[in-house]
Amino acid sequence: MNTFNLPDLGEGLQDAEIVTWHVGAGDHVVADQPLVSVETDKAVVEIPSPQSGRIARCFAEPGDIVKIGSPLVEFETGVQADSGTVVGAIAPEKPKPAAAKPPTAAPPGTARVKATPAVRALARRLGVDLPHVAASGPDGAIMAADVERAAAAIAAAGPLEPLRGVRRAMAINMERAHAVVVPATVTEEADIHDWPSGGDVTLRLIRAMVAGCRAEPALNAWFLGRDTGRRLHDKVDLGMAMDTQDGLFVPVLRDVGGRGADDLRQGLERMKTDIRARSVPAGELRGQTITLSNFGMFGGRHAALVVLPPQVAILGAGRIAERAVAHQGQAMVRRVLPLSLTFDHRAVMGGEASRFLAATVADLERSE
Repeated sequence: MNTFNLPDLGEGLQDAEIVTWHVGAGDHVVADQPLVSVETDKAVVEIPSPQSGRIARCFAEPGDIVKIGSPLVEFETGVQADSGTVVGAIAPEKPKPAAAKPPTAAPPGTARVKATPAVRALARRLGVDLPHVAASGPDGAIMAADVERAAAAIAAAGPLEPLRGVRRAMAINMERAHAVVVPATVTEEADIHDWPSGGDVTLRLIRAMVAGCRAEPALNAWFLGRDTGRRLHDKVDLGMAMDTQDGLFVPVLRDVGGRGADDLRQGLERMKTDIRARSVPAGELRGQTITLSNFGMFGGRHAALVVLPPQVAILGAGRIAERAVAHQGQAMVRRVLPLSLTFDHRAVMGGEASRFLAATVADLERSE
């Protein structure tokens, strides 16, 4: 029997979710025939067969999450299967000596939990995680009633729904960003009342961000935490945060400062089509130098956004609305666009962020 393991899918992915099997036990397959479709945080990928032969066993069911290198298919006979083929032309790396694992830290808050042995036993029996229980006892002690209340809330909330695919990857990325980035946010509003009707808000925002990056290049950069250094970029490769039912995608528009409006518009449409089809190329989901989130199309005025390293900044555009503002010495009702700039304070100073935002606002307030 030959076993074929889930191959390295590239991009540092650690696992994938089984979507659909194209073969089953007893089927005869030929080399390069699609075996199974798997979903990663980036796209749905077909895994081809590494050999010809008869399938003896499939090791996972649709919906299962399989680690890279874990058994995927067992063949009855035939040429030895490649048990760890890399998808794509990637040169194999020499194995590196395993680093010593640091001691496992206790879950956050565990050491601070105050509860008697009887209360802890009750929590174990009811399946309640004590660090997440609101304490009502003296000096923050968790009482039996607190545990019972938490158990009732869990039961009322319904069964646990595991995160899959893009949502799961988003949760992991957000947690990683929260662990390392030192976020700070500044806000401003752009008076866009004099814009001609029918203008493309997204294209105006892109142009304005390019102006901001030219005025203050420190925002169009990567911060490398291990080296405590940064890399400034000449071109603006703009990440476009796009909301879907599956989760958040952030594809990249390359060199937005060197492209015309028609080219950018076509690029945006291609992005939307690829994301809807879950066929966006992996190369278009990495390498962002700064990100735009136009959350105002759904609602909201200002936001403290999340910076995904190694980027150092993300600009959020809130909902356009009419507000009373001072204009040419008079109080007037005019259309304004709220902006929120969140930056990594490890790499960006407040003055740099403010200068970027001022230049962005100045470009947005141009009437043409």
